[in-house]
Amino acid sequence: MMIETAIDRAHAAMQSTPEDDSARMRFYDRLAHSEVFLLLTAEPDDQSETITPAHFDVDETQYVLAFDREERLAEFVGEIAPFAALSGRVIAQMLAGQGIGMGLNLDVAPSAILLPPEVMGWLHDTLDHTAHEVEARIEELRVPKGLPDQLIETLDTRLASAMGLAQSAYLLGVRYDTGGQGHLLGFVGAIPQAHGALTQLAADALTFSGIEAGALDVAFFAPDAAIVSRMDRVGLRFDIPQPQDSSVSVRPAPGSDPARPPRLK
Repeated sequence: MMIETAIDRAHAAMQSTPEDDSARMRFYDRLAHSEVFLLLTAEPDDQSETITPAHFDVDETQYVLAFDREERLAEFVGEIAPFAALSGRVIAQMLAGQGIGMGLNLDVAPSAILLPPEVMGWLHDTLDHTAHEVEARIEELRVPKGLPDQLIETLDTRLASAMGLAQSAYLLGVRYDTGGQGHLLGFVGAIPQAHGALTQLAADALTFSGIEAGALDVAFFAPDAAIVSRMDRVGLRFDIPQPQDSSVSVRPAPGSDPARPPRLK
């Protein structure tokens, strides 16, 4: 029995409503943030951090092969084969400018799709935004208003997969001592090495929700900070899952650090 995946559902929604841009964006959002299994011709070279993907040609264009479940890769190949588990974001970054596309779940799932080089380049460009650090003192916290449901749903999905990276997060309206105002996503109890990944999570949620970049600020607070009780009174709270075994180390999802992707060989 075939197990339906999140990518299957997002692909089906996109195919059933081709005129709906939000459904299309949700599919690429899901692809970018999912772990997929890239078929290789040889085991990864850990020392040089290079990989050699398998390629095939369609109309004189090269494509790599990726699958959203290991079982699907095995079904396609029919034997044990080397692979690299990466996020869709990292694969898009690797392929950008190479003239290479990606075949996803070909022949093994209803979400089978060919993504040409220009689509992978668009995905990379869409995700290629950099956060800028600024300093300002919070004057007032407010109930968040005027944000689209899609942004809240995307944040809820992303934060549910950020296991152990923080204790919780709050979405708030905010006014600063500089006179600026807007919305803030405040993380409570985040592990320091996850700050970059969590900031990227917020930026991506904006990108795929139709909000202009910079419309959502990100800040990090210690659990015992006085401001946390104010956040709890007026903010929309997201509880982030925690590992049951406290001895288990938590690492950001693959592709959270776009500065360290593997290299194509």
